Amino acid sequence: MQQLDFAIIDAHIHQWNPYTTPHAAALAVKLLGKHPYLLDKMVRMVNADDLIETVGLTNHVTAPYLPENYVQDIGHYQVEQVVHVEAGWHKNKGKGVIGETHFIESLPFNVETVKLGGIVATADPRDSNFKKILQLHKKASPRFKGIRKMAAVHEDKEIRAWADEPHLYCNKKFLKGFEAIAQNNLTFDAWVYSTQLSDVIALAKQFPETSIVLDHFGTPAGLFGHVGALTGLTKVARENILVRWQEDIAELASCPNVYTKMSGLFMPVLGHQFHKQNRLASKQEVYDLAFPLISHVLQHFGSYRVMFASNFPMDKVSTSLVNIIDAFSDAVVACDASALERIFHHNAKQFYRL
Repeated sequence: MQQLDFAIIDAHIHQWNPYTTPHAAALAVKLLGKHPYLLDKMVRMVNADDLIETVGLTNHVTAPYLPENYVQDIGHYQVEQVVHVEAGWHKNKGKGVIGETHFIESLPFNVETVKLGGIVATADPRDSNFKKILQLHKKASPRFKGIRKMAAVHEDKEIRAWADEPHLYCNKKFLKGFEAIAQNNLTFDAWVYSTQLSDVIALAKQFPETSIVLDHFGTPAGLFGHVGALTGLTKVARENILVRWQEDIAELASCPNVYTKMSGLFMPVLGHQFHKQNRLASKQEVYDLAFPLISHVLQHFGSYRVMFASNFPMDKVSTSLVNIIDAFSDAVVACDASALERIFHHNAKQFYRL
């Protein structure tokens, strides 16, 4: 375990409160929030199996996750600042997305909790009001840094789709609207499954002046176990997922405007089963599973375009945040002993202009 002698920047956390804001679970928690067993049953009943498989359990997404909750999760580590990334705001059509930016600005980020460094909001470049929505985000927060529009849609139809079409980043209307991101000097968070990395490559090449960050190393669904209908079903299938991911990551890394987040590696959609075993992955298990991915990414992206991010509370279902930082920092040092502060602090600060 590394002794980090500096405060880290966490480049990707989610904050929400289903009790007070538009949220997919808002009605359920208002009805059954005092009855966790019944709340879990209701959420499972009204949501599709692919969503439940993606999140693993329901209690960490139906409970509020606010600055004080994050502080509890960070343990003994010092955090200089965090970046909130859009998180399932239910009024997600048109200008309704501005509500999330206002909500994040209203939260108690302060010296007793943690500093809010940036907000990555959401908006759809296909929207005819996209330019206006960007301006409204800017007006709502001086910490507005960029946009994330999720495009994760898997070939396996039983794996959760997070967009309404499989190749959103190649859509002509999307690409036309995307021009406004570069014009406003904003960043773009791209989230796809690893089967779609070619779409991010094409986007990065079409907009070489736009700073793009690939969330969660491109989420190779099924890499660690069976998910969906047939994904990751056999050892050979999982090896094929890894090889294809390795090749596409190497090609994506050749685009100098693209960074990536060392995050999201313990979401159940990757095939982890820890939540089904009613336990959390140990620090050693986290290291053993993540090291091959981290070492490959560092080999191709180098240590100046990779940034640490927790993705909490989404990965909380599989392990603790302390275990993740312990293991990821060890993995980074094993690859490049001089890279620790860049990856856990400097790169996020530079990318998001914190």
